[in-house]
Amino acid sequence: MRWSGLHSTCCEIPVISWAAFAKRIRVPLGFAFAVVYFWLARPRPWSLAVGILIATLGLLVRAIASGYVRKNEILTTAGPYSYVRNPLYLGSVVTAAGFALAAQNLWIALALTAIFVLVYLPVIRSEETFLRKRFPEFEAYARHVPRLWPRRASLLGATGTFSWQLYCHHREYNALLGALVMIAALAAKMVWWPK
Repeated sequence: MRWSGLHSTCCEIPVISWAAFAKRIRVPLGFAFAVVYFWLARPRPWSLAVGILIATLGLLVRAIASGYVRKNEILTTAGPYSYVRNPLYLGSVVTAAGFALAAQNLWIALALTAIFVLVYLPVIRSEETFLRKRFPEFEAYARHVPRLWPRRASLLGATGTFSWQLYCHHREYNALLGALVMIAALAAKMVWWPK
């Protein structure tokens, strides 16, 4: 656990930084949000179809990124990392946008936006701080490659190849399986509990 170095005044109890806390809660929060999401979702055939297409694009970005990244070993700059510094998070945002559209509920879209701003952005900043300390070349990389929104030619020429072994090592298939379960649940809700 990473501590921010701040202490409470009364008992000298370490206070965890928001980024460290956000990193710890993001997965459990996702599961809890899935329950609320299913309850609030009001899918229609068109919204489900378009939402699935957008979510699939996000899952594809995540899958490709996971086949390149070697976490904490090297600074990955090839593949999708040559266009954005955080393609896994970009893929998550696109996937979430697809599911928000599929749900056809403004509250879901607002909640997903809040989760991204309050949970994921602090985690991204914290991870980039770690990368700056671990890899001296990160600073030059960050100057040429945007954080989340790709530019046409950020770092063309970065070499590397996709690895199914890395994809499996990072268990990225879990994102696909989770998406398939949610799609099936939305389809069932649309058929059996239409509103």
